[in-house]
This record gives sequence, C-alpha cells and structure tokens, in this order.
Amino acid sequence: MECCPYLVAKPTNGPQQEDEEMLVPHSDLVEGPQPMEAQVEPASTVENQTVENQQVEDPPTMKFTWTIENFSRLNTKKHYSDVFVVGGYKWRILIFPKGNNVDYLSMYLDVADSGNLPYGWSRYAQFSLGVVHQIHNKYSIRKDTQHQFNARESDWGFTSFMPLSELYDPTRGYLLNDTCVVEAEVAVRKVLDYWSYDSKKETGYVGLKNQGATCYMNSLLQTLYHIPYFRKAVYHMPTTENDMPSGSIPLALQSLFYKLQYNDSSVATKELTKSFGWDTYDSFMQHDVQELNRVLSEKLEDKMKGTVVEGTIQQLFEGHHMNYIECINVDYKSTRKESFYDLQLDVKGCRDVYASFDKYVEVERLEGDNKYHAEEHGLQDAKKGVLFIDFPPVLQLQLKRFEYDFMRDTMVKINDRYEFPLQLDLDRENGKYLSPEADRSVRNLYTLHSVLVHSGGVHGGHYYAFIRPTLSEQWYKFDDERVTKEDVKRALEEQYGGEEELPQTNPGFNNTPFKFTKYSNAYMLVYIRESDKDKIICNVDEKDIAEHLRLRLKKEQELKEDKKRYKAQAHLFTIIKVARDEDLAEQIGKDIYFDLVDHDKVRSFRIQKQTPFNVFKEEVAKEFGIPVQFQRFWIWAKRQNHTYRPNRPLTPQEETQSVGQLREFSNKTHNAELKLFLEVELGLDLHSIAPPDKTKEDILLFFKLYDPEKKELRYVGRLFVKGTAKPIEILEKLNQRAGFAPDEEIELYEEIKFEPCVMCEHLDKRASFRLSQIEDGDIICFQKAAPLETEEECKYPDVPLFLEYVHNRQIVHFRALERPKEDDFCLELSKIHSYDEVVERVARRIGLDDPSKIRLTAHNCYSQQPKPQPIKFRGVEHLSDMLVHYNQTSDILYYEVLDIPLPELQGLKNLKVAFHHATKDEVVIHNIRLPKQSTVGDVINVLKTKVELSRPDAELRLLEVFYHKIYKIFPHTEKIENINDQYWTLRAEEARIFFFFFPTLFLILFNIPEEEKNLGPHDRLIHVYHFTKETAQNQMQVQNFGEPFFLVIREGETLAEVKVRIQKKLQVLDDEFAKWKFAFLSLGRPEYLQDSDIVSSRFQRRDVYGAWEQYLGLEHSDNAPKRAYAVNQLVPSSLRGNRDNLMWKVGNVKDENQVEHSKEIMKHSHFR
Repeated sequence: MECCPYLVAKPTNGPQQEDEEMLVPHSDLVEGPQPMEAQVEPASTVENQTVENQQVEDPPTMKFTWTIENFSRLNTKKHYSDVFVVGGYKWRILIFPKGNNVDYLSMYLDVADSGNLPYGWSRYAQFSLGVVHQIHNKYSIRKDTQHQFNARESDWGFTSFMPLSELYDPTRGYLLNDTCVVEAEVAVRKVLDYWSYDSKKETGYVGLKNQGATCYMNSLLQTLYHIPYFRKAVYHMPTTENDMPSGSIPLALQSLFYKLQYNDSSVATKELTKSFGWDTYDSFMQHDVQELNRVLSEKLEDKMKGTVVEGTIQQLFEGHHMNYIECINVDYKSTRKESFYDLQLDVKGCRDVYASFDKYVEVERLEGDNKYHAEEHGLQDAKKGVLFIDFPPVLQLQLKRFEYDFMRDTMVKINDRYEFPLQLDLDRENGKYLSPEADRSVRNLYTLHSVLVHSGGVHGGHYYAFIRPTLSEQWYKFDDERVTKEDVKRALEEQYGGEEELPQTNPGFNNTPFKFTKYSNAYMLVYIRESDKDKIICNVDEKDIAEHLRLRLKKEQELKEDKKRYKAQAHLFTIIKVARDEDLAEQIGKDIYFDLVDHDKVRSFRIQKQTPFNVFKEEVAKEFGIPVQFQRFWIWAKRQNHTYRPNRPLTPQEETQSVGQLREFSNKTHNAELKLFLEVELGLDLHSIAPPDKTKEDILLFFKLYDPEKKELRYVGRLFVKGTAKPIEILEKLNQRAGFAPDEEIELYEEIKFEPCVMCEHLDKRASFRLSQIEDGDIICFQKAAPLETEEECKYPDVPLFLEYVHNRQIVHFRALERPKEDDFCLELSKIHSYDEVVERVARRIGLDDPSKIRLTAHNCYSQQPKPQPIKFRGVEHLSDMLVHYNQTSDILYYEVLDIPLPELQGLKNLKVAFHHATKDEVVIHNIRLPKQSTVGDVINVLKTKVELSRPDAELRLLEVFYHKIYKIFPHTEKIENINDQYWTLRAEEARIFFFFFPTLFLILFNIPEEEKNLGPHDRLIHVYHFTKETAQNQMQVQNFGEPFFLVIREGETLAEVKVRIQKKLQVLDDEFAKWKFAFLSLGRPEYLQDSDIVSSRFQRRDVYGAWEQYLGLEHSDNAPKRAYAVNQLVPSSLRGNRDNLMWKVGNVKDENQVEHSKEIMKHSHFR
C-alpha cells in the first residue's frame, strides 16, 4: 500500500466521477528537482468561466486546455504543460504518460514556480483535472479535489486517474490521431489556517510525522499508545543508557511514547523504523498494518521475556479458539486449540460484525466425496467448525477489506457497507460463539476504543484512526501530524463504507439520484472488554518511566530547543571559519589534493555581528594560544578559474570594524560566513612572533611536496618571496622543508586549476616570480628531478600526471545484472578510460578471455535500478559517459557475460514468439535469434523446425496481439528489425500478464485453418473477441479478455449457424454456451444479435481503418482456467543475464519504460 499525502476527491453534483485515491508523486525517492526531459510543445489555451452574479470573494474558475500531440510517442516519465496563471499564481499540469509506477495515467496540478517562492509559502485551490473524450464529450473523465499547496506538497492529484488500457485504446475515443486533450479547472481560494493549527492546544494530544509511506504505521502506533496498560508495560521494559534507539525496539518505542505524552508538537518515527531494520522507502511499501502489528507484538513479546512485564502482550491481546471436527454417526471428535492476537473477519457478504462472527463459527458439513477420515472409524459424515474458548481483554478485529479476486486475477478492495457497534456483545444468543470449555462467568461485553480507516483503493491510499483514549463520549481523529476532535457519527457511521447519494440538484424534477462509492472505510477495530477497562485505561505518569530514559529524553528536548533557538537567532550572528597551517597539513594528501583546505572541517566561531573584530581576535587567542599581536588574518577569494585561495591580509582599518561589517564588505555572496586564513610566524624557538611587514613586492606562496614512489602529496608550508626573485633562489629552503640534501635537484610546478580539467604547469626556475605571473595565494608543487630507471616503477612520475590521475580516478562498483542489489567487485578506474579499457579491466577481473563478451548497463540514479537499455558496443567514449545520469553521477555499473561477442549480438534480432498449438490447449513461448535483415518468413521457417505441428503441411502465420485484440498479421516479407519487441517478457509464470494485467504486445504464432485458405468471393474473415461489460464512473465499458481469433463467415449465414461453429471451435459445454450473448461491436459499442440475424450484413465495410474496430463479440463471464504456458529457451539465458526479471512483476510494472512500446502500435495497426 502506498500512502500519504492523500485526499479523497468528492464528486460534484451531477453524474461526475466516483471517489478516487490520490497520491502526491514521489520523485523516485530523491531530493531536489527532477531533470526535465525532452518535451513535445503542446498547444494549450486558458479561458475564463464567468458565473452570473458571482460573489466578489469567490473568484471565477479558470479553465486551461492542454492539447498533447504525438502522445503515444512521449518518451519521458514526467511531462509538464505550459505555465498558466490563476489568482495571480503560476500553475502547470504534470502527467506521467505511462503511469507513476501504476498501470494508470497519473495526473497532478503543480505549482510551477515552487522552487523560487519565499520560505513558508502556501496557497489553497479547488480544482478538477480531466481527459477529454474527443468523440462524445459526455464520456470525458473528470475528477476534482482541493488542496493546500506548500513547499512539501507542491503538486497534488490522482495517481490512478484512468487505466492506461482505456487511454491508449484507439477505439475508446480518448486518443484521436495520437492527440490527447487534457483540461484543468482551477479556483484559488483563501488559504486555510492549516499550518497554524495546534493539535496539543486544541485536543491535548500530538500527532506523528509521516515519513512518506508510514501513515498506516502512525495509525496503529497511536492506537497502541492510547492503550495505557500497554504503554505502561513498554515503559517498564528494561533498557540502559548505553542503548541506542535506532538499534533497540524497546528503547525506540519508549522514546516515541514519551514524546507523544510530553511533547508539544508532532513526533518523528524514524528511530523506531530504523530499529525494525526499515531504512528505505521500499521497506515501508512491503508491509501492511496487520503485518506490522504482528511483527511489533512478536518482537516486544520476545524482549519482555525474563522481565517484570513478561506476558503483557499475551495478557492484553491473546485469545484462544478451538478447531473441531465431530462425526455425526459415530462417537468421535477431533479438536485443536489455537491462540490468536487478532481476528480476520469477512466483510464481503456480511452486513456487520455479528454477521462476520456468525460466518466465522459457521458449521461446515463433510459428506459425500468430502467425508472425514476418523481413524479406526474410516470415512464418516462430520461437522467441522470453530468455537472460541476465550476472548482477550483487548480485541483486535482485522476487517478483510482487501481480497484476491480470482475471476479478475488481481487484488481488489471491498468497499461494501459494513456496520460495527459501539458495544459488542460476544455472549449473544446464549454464547453461540463459545466452546463448551469456555468460562461462562467472564462477561464478553466490549466497548469500541479505536477505528482504523483506509481511504482509497487497492493501488494506494491513506490511513488514519478515530480513537477515544479514555472511552468517554469524545472521539479524536489522529491523521498523521494533525489531531482533531470528532463526533461519534464521524467515527462510526461514516466509516461503514458502502454508497452515498448526492443531494438532488433540481428537487422539482424526478431525477435519478446519483450514487457514489465511499472509498473511506474502517479496516481495523479495537474493542476493550468492559470488565477490564478500569485496569487497561489506567494512569501512566513519569514515575513509570526509567530515570535514564527521562534524563535522555529531557536532554534531547533541550538540544532540540537549543537548535530552535540557534535557528531563530541566526540572523544576529556571523559564522567565522578560521583555517591554519595545521589544517592544511592535516587535509592535503588525505581529504583533499587540490587547493588548500576544506572549510567545513576547520574551526568555526559563532560571533554576534556587532562584536568588534579585535574582540574576536581575543577569542582566537584563547582558542589557539596565539597572542593577538602575533595574529594576521587573510581573506579568501574565489578566483575566476574557480579555485579558492588566500587573497590579501586584513588592513588595520578593517580590523577596527564589527564582525558583521567585515563580513558584508568581504563577502559578495551575502551568506552568513566569513572565511579567514590565520597566518602565524614562528621564531627559532618555535614560539609565535609578530608577522613581518608585507609590501606590494612580497608574495605569499604555499608549497606541496610530491613523492612519485609512494604516490603521496603533502603540505610542507608557506614562504614569502619577492616578485623580482627567482625560484632558483629558494631551492635550498624547499629542500630543507622536504628533508632533502641542500643540493638536491628538484622540479617545480604551479597548480593553476582543477575544474573542469587539471592545469599544472612547469615553473621556470630562472624566470622571476613576477614574470611567471605568480601572486599571493598561489600553490607551488615540487619533487625530486632525478628520473626513475624504468617507467614501470612509477605509474605517475611527475606532479601533473599524478594530479590528473587523482582528478579522474573513480571507484566503480560492478554488479551482476541478475543481482542488481549486490556489489560483486570494485575497480579503481579513470573517468577518461575508453570503452575498450573499461571492459578489458572487467574481463580481466572476472577471468574472461574475450572482453567483447562483456555487456555493460548504466545505473538509474533515481530508481536505483539498471537502465532498461544496455550500453552498446563502443556506444560511449569514456567511463564518465557511462556513469552520468542527467545531472547526477553514479558509481555503479552492471555487467553480463554473453555467449557471443556483443558486436555480433547487436547485428541480431531477438524475438519472443508464443506458439498456439492447433489441437492442444497450451502455448509454448520460443525465443528466436536471427540477423536483423531476416524476414517474418525466416522466423516461421525456424519455428517449423522447433514446434509440433498438427499436420506436416500446416501453414503458420504471425500475429500481433494487444489487449486481447488482433492488430496485425505480419506478411512473410516484413523485416524483423521493424518489429518492436523491446519490452516483451514472455515467461511461463507471466502468461497471466498477457491476459489480465498490463497491455503487453505479443507476437503469436497460429496454424492457419483450412477454411481460411479457401475463401469464396463473398466470404469474410472477421475478428472474434471475448468481452464483458463493466460499469465504472456511471459509464458502461467493454472489457476484452481471453484469446482473440479469426472466423470465416459465409454470405447469408445466420447467427445460429455461426454459433454452432464457434461452440465447436471453442469446445464449450451446452449449459455454459447457452448463457453467452453475441453482439456486433463497432468503436466499443455493442449491438446485440438475434439467432436469425445475417451476420455478414453487419460487416459490409471493407475499408475500415484497423479491422479491430469492428468485431463479433462473445459476451460471457471470464471464468475460464488460465492457459498453461511453457517456455522454450532457444537462447541461452546468459545472453541477456536477468534483464527480463528486472522488467516485470505480476500485476506490477517494475520499470517505467515498459509501456513505451504502446506508441508503436499505431505505426503498424492496419489489418492486412
């Protein structure tokens, strides 16, 4: 379940859309703006919808129309409209043409300039989004909602707006001439006072912050926290001051509960989820409330063993029931006692909780072929059922709102009306739910404590809870950070689910009332037994909390307050970062190689802006032990070549200014930091002395020493030189600094810059520093001049080569493509390595003789998955090209080992073909590899040698099937390189996808029936498809399923005659076939046929564009067993590694690019 932030769209008056779940899009779990990919320039218009007598404070609604051409060819995950202005604000529409990780068009309203708005901005808008039906406007799909936009939630809308299958189906009318028309109606209203709402002040309770997909966890934690006996037990679990919350579930839960009890604002849950081992977004997505409840209970139960609170979980939540089988005709009974912490109750087919309990204890008869084997009595008629031995003090009921629909082969949400009482009597009807062993003296009368709600559908939604913490009349709604007071009707009746009628818009007319499904409904109930409520709703105060925990949490709170105060006072202070020689010596050659220092790692001072700089110097004297008179500060400057060097010393006049004035004077970027270099001169006794006077002729230089043998670079100090002096004059000093002999010959280089490329030039020792354009802050690197005897002994013999190596070196993590989450090995490479050098290094590392059999795939920094397309042979020049992904750089590459060289493979075409046997009810998928210039005829010839034919002379044809319709018969002469199979993943276990889930494109091989080979002059070959009718958003929709086929119809042939042939062809039993209806369908609208109708008369047009638009439809329920699929791997799996596994999960698109192939349909969609 995805969740949060989330709203439910309320339909407006009239026949609008049903409620639908909405999900603010997550940007592939990366922070910051996403890159804009290539976009089609849309035609778009904005118009005013004026309303007569509209009130001044209610601004007119603005309507924006966005016409998107070449829609199916959009190759971007996200696509933005032009910017339009409503209420003085800039807006735009954001769509995910292939779905935001769902098989639906995803569409949102986005604040276009959110990145440039001032801190704390917000705006409130009511809006609707729509996709226009371009044939009949009344079938347009529109959904409306409202939202308060802010920096955290700058876009809002519908993740599951409409199925991609409907949008991309050319017969549906939403995509005409490959053009899609999108509309938005936006009205900006006054900002709701949402952010200033104080939950603690209004209700006495605080909420929990949402981590992005944790609202289901928040609702459960609030429920458990508000069971005081449970909270007290958690507080009494032994923890120590050395424990860390992120590694200790008891401590993390104690910390969370303490903050919920004593904080004034909402509480974060990150420590708790880390203690579970959930540290990624995927971790949250893989769990639901019931699983979390059980995981938490089991872990706490285990941690409580051997402590004073051992057994608390069982005492609160554990009940027992008895499974029994009792023979009817002999004296034999088998029983088994089982415990439970929660009960799963059926919702479907049950009107309320009592009906679910009735169903739970319903007796099943074991008779006939299903008799029970009763040991020595043999097979016997028997009764089978469940009865309860005892119920727990806290009864948790999980309502089965989510079920697997075997007919549709998918998960569905049950939104049926389901009632639950404020008081639940499980002793009703003389204890009908209790076993004979149950203790009848215990009164099983329960009071409702919590109602946990799911709002949305199976693809996404939001969770929140209604709780009455003290079992008083007052209910509270806990919705992540926000807690509000609610009445009993809101907590109970409005969470029953079912349908609701909208009020009549024209009461004087006999209008049919418009009903819509309520997608918000209860999915978990918590009841507390009346006789135990005084014990469970107990008092919990500070004395229940361990002292070390109180101290730790109070200290955390103080630190939090200090940070808050620090932030509030930040504008009054300046941060001064002081770098010294010690910092340069510590960092150069370890943390950094270029420039002089990382300012984030030097000592910083937080000084009030009005403080005189001379007073700051006294602070420095205390910190470093350098007397004020021996300090000289230099200002750093960023040069035009992007290096950062000490530029000049502060003047005496500047040092009389305040810290704030100096920062503003010296810092053109107006940030809060002032960066200084502290020059300290040492005398012969190594004590600090006054710095020498500096004239315009003096130049401050910094020196680095390079050792080629050790490949080491280190800082060796600084010197003042005269501009007229020459480097040769300081060689003896440099040798002394390096520990060389006084007459050692050394070479000097000037480090000039390192971005975007390294520039380090040889320095002429006999030219003056001024002539060589040396100035304050420059860096001179030097090394021994004596060459090494062989090149092999030293890979980087001089400073420029070493700096070039450091600048370009890259540690790359290589992963096998079939194991995309685990590093296999790491290699140190250079960003300027060629394609050949990279694959040669990989081949050498894994012991492969032929590097051309290595295929690499780049990493997607946003999805953290391999990119869908591998890197072509020599398709990039350098390693850096392999690692870049838009504006980000990765350090991951994926590799595969092929069975043939990659250049050879790239000359071949890989096809997956599903062969339908003429007489056997099976499909075998074959993987065929042929040169790209081969034809469909070549494919068929190869397949004839691989498949079992019904007759030796049987002919085959190749079809393209999409969404259970035949779109094309391939001519034998067509080149296979034109066939788009980029996203096929036909494996045996995924055959269901072809029929039920995603609109995958298939090549299917059929035997050609004899009747089709001998068509008469008036015979017709028509399409025949299976279909059902479904009602969605108050519209009838045709849904195709099953396997399409062709049928020859003779001139004058009636439907009754055609039905005989269809029944024989499909081998359907008489009873079942009698229920089928037959219709002529054109553009998705059925026209039902009678047995006496002449079928051929309906198919008169021979020039119909795409024959799939007209077909004979067989209407019946989709209850046929799924066809068995077998896979015949004609290509070794090593050829593609496990790329196919990365592309699909049953019912869930794993990679956003999979739907790209749908745009190809229109290129070759004529039936021929």
